[in-house]
Amino acid sequence: MHKLKPNIVIHTSGPFQAQGYEVAQACISCGAHYIDLADGREFVAGIDQLDDKAKAAGVMLISGASSVPCLTSALVEHYKDEFSVLEELNYGITTAQKTARGLATTAAILSYTGKGFVTLANGQPKTIFGWQSLHVRKYTGLGWRLLGNCNVPDLDLFPKRYPQLKTIRFYAGLELPFVHFTLWGLSWLVRIGLIKNLQPAAAKMLKLSFMFDFLGTENSGFHMTLIGKDNKGKTKTINFELIARSGDGPYIPCMPAILIAKKLANEKITSTGATACIGIIDKNEYLTALKDLDISWIQSAS
Repeated sequence: MHKLKPNIVIHTSGPFQAQGYEVAQACISCGAHYIDLADGREFVAGIDQLDDKAKAAGVMLISGASSVPCLTSALVEHYKDEFSVLEELNYGITTAQKTARGLATTAAILSYTGKGFVTLANGQPKTIFGWQSLHVRKYTGLGWRLLGNCNVPDLDLFPKRYPQLKTIRFYAGLELPFVHFTLWGLSWLVRIGLIKNLQPAAAKMLKLSFMFDFLGTENSGFHMTLIGKDNKGKTKTINFELIARSGDGPYIPCMPAILIAKKLANEKITSTGATACIGIIDKNEYLTALKDLDISWIQSAS
């Protein structure tokens, strides 16, 4: 990297769940800004341990420039002032069967399938299990999709940033019900100890998944429900839903790195340090960057 002398490095080589910060530290050493698309909970939440070194080197390290926590935090930041108290976040992503998917993403999901992790529920830490809490949600234009628990950086970052939160739940789902049910069943085998870890089977499971693409579509979705109290103390709910068609879903997690790289190159980001990707891209910036794609969104309040 010293020979290349880059100005900005974008790290996309996951899975990040078991990685260290060698790439980020190399960027500090050579004076390059760093952006990653990590979705690993501990990885993104822990990037601030490099804050002092990054400031001393005069560089910016940004982790999690992806759907989580960049898009999700942009939505919370946009809507939070409509609440006197923001108490609950309930949100998730449902992927298209025909989406462009790779080994790193598959391995990341399988790393916590059936494994316990902690979230905030009714004001208390609660252990939940990856790909469990099976339920369905109806997405506009997509119909019903199955969802299950997903472990993301938000579960660490948001309770600290929004201390009035009492509950936060993030879910993910697969388009084809029998594929989702299969992974849900395997999660129980991990939970009861018959299988230690599904991650070593990532390559085989990914290859098998492509066999069923003819049954699916290129349409994916995202939703976020924010619940709290309005200025009169009454319960207020805001729903935001985003639908991606024509296989354009993968552009959503890629967009923050592009926007941030442009900002760094044009010196519109002048701060230095190491941080999770929160408060760097706002909702309007994000959605404007998606407007030429086959992606639409709706919002409602009650």
